[in-house]
Amino acid sequence: MSTRILRAADRTPVPWKNGGGLTREVAAAQGRTDGFDWRVSLADVTADGPFSAFPGVDRTLTVVEGAGMDLVVGGEHHIVDEPLWPHDFPGDRPTDGFLLSGPVVNLNVMYRRGRTRAETAVVCGTVRLMAPPGGAVLALSLDDGAVLDGAVLDGTDVRLDRYDAVLAESGSPGVLRTMGQAVVITFSDV
Repeated sequence: MSTRILRAADRTPVPWKNGGGLTREVAAAQGRTDGFDWRVSLADVTADGPFSAFPGVDRTLTVVEGAGMDLVVGGEHHIVDEPLWPHDFPGDRPTDGFLLSGPVVNLNVMYRRGRTRAETAVVCGTVRLMAPPGGAVLALSLDDGAVLDGAVLDGTDVRLDRYDAVLAESGSPGVLRTMGQAVVITFSDV
């Protein structure tokens, strides 16, 4: 089993595909021939504007900071103003985002349609993390002080602060105890 701790401090901001903002990649699984199978990132959105198009990719957007957005996906308005509420949409449809009241930070989960499935949940308290066979599980702490039990690593508990993550590519990396909330994303093959 492969388990990695991914520290927020180690992420470098890079421009969006369309140049409209900045993103910090949390983790990704490379695809066979056409880019990633799945990708998770945190995006700083400071102005209204278009989202990058990703043909053949489905997306889940979760606002983790700020008041939210009006997402216009293929001409349809989706008010995403409930904090920590995952919102699914196709990544290949024209999408524009309009801030409701100031900047936001979005957690973006993107996954290759027909090849990968992603399930995103916001959790609070204690949860056993489990990657499906051939898949992966990623947990991202939304607050300081989450703890991953050390049974799978070296026997030492691992503290996760805000936006730190744990990624396991098979089996269970252990039990995550949050002091607040975390986002858990489970990836499986279609």
